[in-house]
Formats: sequence, structure tokens, C-alpha cells
Amino acid sequence: MGYRREGYYKYKGYSQKATQGIDISGLSLEELKSLWLKTLNSGFHGICFSMYEDGQEPGDHISFEQVERRINILKPYVTAIRSFSCIEGNEHVPVAAKKHGLKTLVGAWLSDDKDDNEKEIEGLIALARAGHVDVAAVGNEVLYRNDLTKEELLDYIRRVREALKGLDIPVGYVDAYYEFSRHPEIVEQTDILLANLYPFWEGCPIEYALGHMQAMYGQVVDAAQGKPIIITETGWPSEGGGYNGAIASQTAFMKYFIDAVNWTKENDIPIFYFSSFDESWKTGDEGDVGAYWGLWDKNENLKF
Repeated sequence: MGYRREGYYKYKGYSQKATQGIDISGLSLEELKSLWLKTLNSGFHGICFSMYEDGQEPGDHISFEQVERRINILKPYVTAIRSFSCIEGNEHVPVAAKKHGLKTLVGAWLSDDKDDNEKEIEGLIALARAGHVDVAAVGNEVLYRNDLTKEELLDYIRRVREALKGLDIPVGYVDAYYEFSRHPEIVEQTDILLANLYPFWEGCPIEYALGHMQAMYGQVVDAAQGKPIIITETGWPSEGGGYNGAIASQTAFMKYFIDAVNWTKENDIPIFYFSSFDESWKTGDEGDVGAYWGLWDKNENLKF
């Protein structure tokens, strides 16, 4: 498996001892904000790139200048950027990230629109051949949404792997952690597992969220057949309501970020935190909480 850059991708084992994370019961809000900012300033592996300013949404064409402005905001804190699509300006993300010395995880967004899928796949291949891709992600939560059959998805994955043969670029597929156990064929046909872990969307109270995230990760390890794993999304909203026992709040938002970053750092697990900037358009899919996952607000200001 010569494509693996050992320090970046190799699975080294991990510890689940610190399942509770930091104890915030004795911290004032200002003390917690200070610890959150210290954790952010110390840097972490990667972040999911938020494309859209207020009033923009998927389908709008975004300029290179807008993308680069946001890359410049993020680059002091991370070593890698994750993008979700290769069309409508999303193709600028890996180009700008590479320009500023960052690694990239580049996704082709696949849906039930086969014409757009062709544009996405060709865009991903072109970006990879141009040297802008460190990890290629063929699809994001396609099986979770039932947008394609498993065979259709596998065909796209095989096509990209064949096109990138010899380029030292691992090819994977992003989905919820449990989909890899349900679909071992996906594991067999990919070089790397790209897993989304959201205790919030499983209604887990913040007190138990780190332990639940660790258990999710453990399920991916069990499914991985020894292949490397990247956590491609995990996060917690800062406001907007709740989901069963999971409540969006400033304190939960800060605690989850601190716990997730500390644990993945201690165990050398690559992570792309979700997300960079708040995006108002996401309320349509996720309700009010959809607009509040960013470490920065919609005006590109740090929240705390």
C-alpha cells in the first residue's frame, strides 16, 4: 500500500480512557471560553470548509476570491481543509488551500442527478491530476440518503481509483460510521475509511458525548480491515434547540470541541471538525441548529 504517507494515514491504535472529557462544572463561562480559545489557537488537524455567505446556497457559483479569503482565516489553525464538491466554485477550495500550504481532502458530491455526478467525478479527477488532492472522497452520505444504489456508488469509486492509479492519492467514501459495518464491499473497494461521527444527531447528552464518539470510532475500526481512518465530520451546534438529549448551547459547543480535539490529538487520529463558518442555508435541512455549527459565525468572526 505504497500510497500511504505513514505519519498522516497509518492507524496507530487509540485510547478510550478519557471518556468524560473536561469537567466544566467548576468553570465560569469566561474560563471555558479561554480554554476553548487556547485549544483553537494550539491548532488541530483539519476543518470542513463552509462555502456560503449569508444569502448564498448550493447552486450559487462562488468566486475564488471569496474562497481564498476564508482559507486565509482558517490556515493559522489547521493543517488540512476538507471540501465537499468539485463544481460551482467548490473546485477553488483545494486550489486555494494548496496555494497556502495546506493539505486537502477533496470530495465529489454524488446524488441522484447523474449529469451533475459526471461533472463532479471529472472535476475530482482533474483536480487530483493537477496536484490539488491529498485524499479523494467519492461521495458523501450517499447510502445514508439512498441517493444511489450500492453498485452505482461502487462503480464511481472504481472509476476514480482507476483514473488516479499511480498518483499516490488514497480514494475513499464518506458516510456515517455504521455504514461501513453494513457494507463491507465499500471497505474492500476503498483505500481509506472516511467516517462522520455525530453524537448530537443520536441524541446523546453532552456529558457522554466524547465516550459515544469514541464508541462510534471503535465501530469504524472494527469494520476497517486494518485500513486507515479519518474522522471527516464531527461537531456540536452552539444554539438552535436540541435533539432528544442533545442540547445546542455555548457551553456544550465549547466542551465538545475541546474534548474532540484533545482526544484525537492525543491518539494521532486525523479529524476534520465540522464546521468552519455558520451557514444560514442549512436550516432547511436540519432545522434551526443547522445554522450554528461553525467555529466562526456567519460574518466570519470567531464565536468566542
